[in-house]
Amino acid sequence: MIKRSRTVAITIFGAAAFTLAGCQEEKVDAAAFPDLQSCTTAAQNGSLFTAQDCDAAFAEAAALHVEAAPRYDSLAVCEEQHGEGACGTEATATQGGSVSIFMPLMMGYLIGNMLGGSKASQPLYRTSGGKFTNAAGSSTFSGNSGATKLGASQFNRPAATVGKAPMSRATAMSRGGFGSSSAGRSSFGG
Repeated sequence: MIKRSRTVAITIFGAAAFTLAGCQEEKVDAAAFPDLQSCTTAAQNGSLFTAQDCDAAFAEAAALHVEAAPRYDSLAVCEEQHGEGACGTEATATQGGSVSIFMPLMMGYLIGNMLGGSKASQPLYRTSGGKFTNAAGSSTFSGNSGATKLGASQFNRPAATVGKAPMSRATAMSRGGFGSSSAGRSSFGG
């Protein structure tokens, strides 16, 4: 009887380990750049990405920025979330948006080597603590330059914010601040 119990326990333990291993997210090569020029310079020096990858990823991140950047009802609320001098109006960012809606400035972008060879990107924004976060606010990074491995989900398309009501101070506070809820942490090691 003891032998059978051990076999069952080992089988259950093995199945649980296999299940957990199957749930682990696939990691992809990723890099962060503060601007397009930094990426193209890295490409010339033998980066994972070509100059064409840099151009395409920057254009994609800029388009996502216009579509999905957090929007605030005042400059003060935007700067509370992203730091002084890190915000502009929607009109400036979108060339035709509202001058009374404020958005963080894009302070860089992520580019990832996805499975199958495709590339994906995300805009990066400064946080009030001097770190950087993606448009969804789901991850916080210690810098906006360098290379690392990230979960492929870091490149999921963020929810659109264009045309939606901007966040007020109360809304931003109820969410624990932009990027605070369930944020993953990573760092780029240049």
